[in-house]
Amino acid sequence: MSNPVYGKQAKRSSNVEKKPVQFWLLIVALIAFLVWTPFQVALFNGQMLEFEKPLFLAIALSSILLFLWISNYYKSFKLAEQRDWLPIAVLLLPITYLLSYFGAASHYLAMNMVLIECLYAIMFIISVYLLQDRRANSIIQTTIMTVAYLIVGFGFLNWFGHGKLAGSLVGWFSSAVLNGKYTDAVMTDSNGLRLTSVFQYANTYAAFLMAFLFAAVFCLIRSKKWYGQAIHAFMLVPIILSLLLTLSRGGLVMLPVVFVILLLFLKPAKQILWFVYCAIAGVASLAISKEVTDLGLQLNQKFEAGVAVKGWAYLLVVSAIVAVLGWGIQAYLAPKLEQGLAKASARKMATLWVPIGSTIVIGVLAFLLIGTNVSKVLPENISTRLDTINLKQHSVLERITFYKDGMKVVKDYPVLGAGGGAWAALYEKYQNNPYTSRQAHNFYVQYLLEVGIVGFTIFMAFILFIFYKYIRGYFKTDEEGKDSYFLYFILTLSILVHSVMDFNMSYVFIGMLVFIGLGGMAAAMDSQPLRKLSWKAESTGWIYSLVVGICGVVVLITSTRYVQASSAGLEAKKVSQTSTSYEEIKAPLDKDLAIRPNHPDSVLLMSSLYQSVYKQTQNDEFYNAAQSLLTDALKKEPYNKNMIIRLMNNYQLKNENDKAYELLVANAPKFNWDIEWYEKMIVQGFELGYTAMGNGDTASKDKYFKDGINAFEKVQAGLKHLATLPKEQMAGRPFANSPMMILDAGKMYYMTNQPDKAAETLKMGLQQDLSDPTNREIAHWYVAAMQKQGSNDQAVLDQLIKVDPSEKEQIAKLVQINF
Repeated sequence: MSNPVYGKQAKRSSNVEKKPVQFWLLIVALIAFLVWTPFQVALFNGQMLEFEKPLFLAIALSSILLFLWISNYYKSFKLAEQRDWLPIAVLLLPITYLLSYFGAASHYLAMNMVLIECLYAIMFIISVYLLQDRRANSIIQTTIMTVAYLIVGFGFLNWFGHGKLAGSLVGWFSSAVLNGKYTDAVMTDSNGLRLTSVFQYANTYAAFLMAFLFAAVFCLIRSKKWYGQAIHAFMLVPIILSLLLTLSRGGLVMLPVVFVILLLFLKPAKQILWFVYCAIAGVASLAISKEVTDLGLQLNQKFEAGVAVKGWAYLLVVSAIVAVLGWGIQAYLAPKLEQGLAKASARKMATLWVPIGSTIVIGVLAFLLIGTNVSKVLPENISTRLDTINLKQHSVLERITFYKDGMKVVKDYPVLGAGGGAWAALYEKYQNNPYTSRQAHNFYVQYLLEVGIVGFTIFMAFILFIFYKYIRGYFKTDEEGKDSYFLYFILTLSILVHSVMDFNMSYVFIGMLVFIGLGGMAAAMDSQPLRKLSWKAESTGWIYSLVVGICGVVVLITSTRYVQASSAGLEAKKVSQTSTSYEEIKAPLDKDLAIRPNHPDSVLLMSSLYQSVYKQTQNDEFYNAAQSLLTDALKKEPYNKNMIIRLMNNYQLKNENDKAYELLVANAPKFNWDIEWYEKMIVQGFELGYTAMGNGDTASKDKYFKDGINAFEKVQAGLKHLATLPKEQMAGRPFANSPMMILDAGKMYYMTNQPDKAAETLKMGLQQDLSDPTNREIAHWYVAAMQKQGSNDQAVLDQLIKVDPSEKEQIAKLVQINF
């Protein structure tokens, strides 16, 4: 039975020449947008000044696409089918982010996410209608695959040392090219070099490659032209090799999961072809993986043309062989396979045999590669990553910790969430140990804590409804109908499944692919007529177009102003690196802050400028300006550590150290694992308390000493907690007692008549080398604390006397003092 949408699609597309000009303008504009977007690496969630401008420019351009859509489809919108409600429902996604904005942990990041969600909604609305047209659907699918293949090729340009060439190809329109090279197309971490292409993050590139590996296999089998079959078959080896070069364990783990799920949607003949093509390309890729890996590692250290040619030869020759095999199989074997399995395909449960067999084969391969020495045939960096795939591996344990910490945020912000970017703003408050991660490494956890239960329920209902209706319609329609939109299902499913364990959707290009995919699935869904509620009148189209048009204007104006603000902020930053002129730096900052008063980077630069002038002139006008700017900004960005520190510095400029310390203590719960924060609390608490004691202010002394001691005790509790972490889990940032913390905490214990705790604390800092003044002072106070209790540590005392004979007398005097 054929899904009705395909009949409609064919009818609409029968007279291509009758399409209005704006229809083709929309397609051309969308193609250009899809080509431009992935090379704007700044589209990663807009969390830094350098990353913002392309993000806001992309959002502005999407608004223009929306206007083109309105000009073409304002008469077509009717509330007659279930699908017709989806362009309305998608508007709830940015609305939920807008609601979460008002109680957001970071208004700056939250507004960015509101705009990003608007972009996603626009992509979905355009896709739902545009992709119902057969010609448009074909063009967009071709564009998506072409862009994917360009990204893969771009990655290999960088892997084989052609960074300058790659940079020159995209530098004229990409903001990610610095010093002639695309930033971090090959990244370096503790695992060595990892291929990232345009994404600057290997795991997200792996998710992208996984999706397009299956997309390439699908397109290879679907293609009717020999050159189409050859092109898609040719790209299988580069995609698989790129996946291996990302060194992404998550990609390798999730790939077989998605593969088996997709097989369930295919007939046995196609299932076998999928398996055959993946096997051929996989074996071919593994055969040259060591050479391609070693050559790439060598070329990224030092470029040599001959070595690069060798690398390309391996890649291109093997890819060409696979392309010939793919064409041959499609031309000669595939038709016979279809005919031979025609009867078997009609049997019940026929589609389960290959997925079950694939699961067994994958299990055996996984055991061989992970549980035996077979992996040693692979390049060392790849085999090392495979060897560490297990549930006790540190990245798995760390992700589980992220998820648990994320749920702590949800508990405190259950209904509407903590706003877009909440994890980046809040994770230091809720973290279980001192890791550094501005992403929760799980799209669903991150979405839940950003928009709360209400927003998350709406989002999940939205995507699950589309998946349900698409799958239902898929099994009802004919073979042509299934093939027409299955690409969107592949891409959307692959990315969303992988996003269970990573933050792929934080990359706006990836998010766009998902929402275009959802739009494509909605275009093909099993759309039932509305029986009880149906408005077919043309007025509904006008009303909807008017509403989204107004929203589009607001988004366009906002994003355009943010582009201007980002440009001004970047100009100020650039000027500040080459000039000390107050007026030159302030002028562009004023432009940025006039539009975004709480923009963190510009607030910090402007406050620094005010403080610098105040130091030179002692004019209170500049001190007050910095104070007012920081205080107001912190109302919207209460978790911004750098702003809090800058405000403390501002108090210290006027020697208002007590106010600075109050701010330090008040904000300590926001940064529970920042050892530098604790050290400041302890050291400054002692200094302020000691000064108060000298002034006879006992109440203030007790208060400062109490705060300092509490900070020290929190550090000790933290150290005990870290000792309970699984040995495989990395603790994160350094978190340990420093000599100054131990010394000043010991002094505070001593001066509050707790010599037992003072001795216990100071003993932790004892060192053999007493030539260092801090080490000697720790030993000095330690012996005094011991003697205060009527005991002694003669060995330490002898060491002190050896360094300074007067120590015995000084310690005796200290013991006699009653604080």
